[in-house]
Amino acid sequence: MARDLDTALLRSFVTAVRAGSISRAASALGRTQPALSQQLRKLERAVGSPLLYRAPSGVSPTRAGEELLPYAERILALSAQALAETGRALTGHCGVGLLEDLAASRLSQALADLARLHPGATLEVLSLSNAEMREAYDAGRVQLVLDEVPGLPWPPSWTVRLPLVWAVGQGVATDADPLPVVLFSNTCAWRTSVLETMEGTGRRWRVAFESNSLAGVLAALRAGLGVAALLPANLEPAMARHDAAALPALPDVELGLARHPATEGDALVDAVESALRRMM
Repeated sequence: MARDLDTALLRSFVTAVRAGSISRAASALGRTQPALSQQLRKLERAVGSPLLYRAPSGVSPTRAGEELLPYAERILALSAQALAETGRALTGHCGVGLLEDLAASRLSQALADLARLHPGATLEVLSLSNAEMREAYDAGRVQLVLDEVPGLPWPPSWTVRLPLVWAVGQGVATDADPLPVVLFSNTCAWRTSVLETMEGTGRRWRVAFESNSLAGVLAALRAGLGVAALLPANLEPAMARHDAAALPALPDVELGLARHPATEGDALVDAVESALRRMM
């Protein structure tokens, strides 16, 4: 008999990974911790592998969990889009400004799936500097911007807090003295918070590599140059860590979604905004 994956179980799993904690995920889903834990174990039995590392500090995906995560997120996104969009055809143009770290994640795939459902619509995804994003927003080329709250061109209509996690380059010892750190070279709230975290611990560290792009940071990690703070969605399997006790706890980052006021009532922009929120 063919086996199917229950979307309710997938939603429990995705929420737990995003929250980094069973208790936070249970609160977000309106369930008790025991009920959510039971859902997660049921999914693990269905796929035949443990999906989460469980520790007092929280949860993180196993290798099997990392392999399942993009499929789970896409299944949930497609299910929601199919329910919302079936029976109506959307047209027009919607420009979406994304923080590069988000543009490189599964958000872009979700937007591509939405565009496939509505061939008469045009979606444009842009990753620009704050100044360039503001120009595109003011010119009407970008209708939605999902970025760090301080970098938004307009006050956000919706915000979300996401955890940062340590990505450890292959062969890098987390107890190294000084600790080699890979950083984003652009000045931003994200970089500042990581540096303040390192300074606050009294731990000796050094800048091993800097890049102004996610691709450069990931390349440095693959080369084993150090550790870096990333969003969970951008961790590659070889970089994932579930035992980062040797590293200081990282702060959350606050992301916000700004929508151009002139798009009020635009059905395409409504659909894109809903898709972005679901994937966060």
